[in-house]
Amino acid sequence: MYQLLKQIAKVGIKTEAPPDADERLRVLSGELDAVVLKHFGRALAIRHVDAGSCNGCELEIHATNSPYYNLERLGIKFVASPRHADLLLVTGPVSRNMEEALRRTYEATPDPKLVVSIGDCACDGGVFGESYASCGRVANVIPVDVAVPGCPPTPTAIMQGILTAVSPRRK
Repeated sequence: MYQLLKQIAKVGIKTEAPPDADERLRVLSGELDAVVLKHFGRALAIRHVDAGSCNGCELEIHATNSPYYNLERLGIKFVASPRHADLLLVTGPVSRNMEEALRRTYEATPDPKLVVSIGDCACDGGVFGESYASCGRVANVIPVDVAVPGCPPTPTAIMQGILTAVSPRRK
């Protein structure tokens, strides 16, 4: 409990921070659209996996599909099955109950597959860390290509993480 209160004191209470300036979002959207179209030639299919998060990151992921950010117009869509996915978007510290499910989801995703961990908990275990009930960060269970820190990260940071994962410059 102490760690959670310490985290709240450090970060402060954030409720619906205003979006970034339009120009920065326009540049990021243009880059993301160009890379997805060039390298996939179709829509980028993302499978979101909640491995035990507090749902803060999920709210920001849902915001990326809002009319303001609108990932769908950039050729990015969320799919229900890992068999149709190109990229896994994983949130939360991996709970022991989700460890096997996350591995199976990773194995069911066709190659070449990308993994982006979203939020402090997915990147380094966050306030939960490793314990009898938690495996900690996502990289302890499956290989991670890009980590997007933040508690929770902004929709723009999530979009930047996806761009970094699919960008050929990273490889």
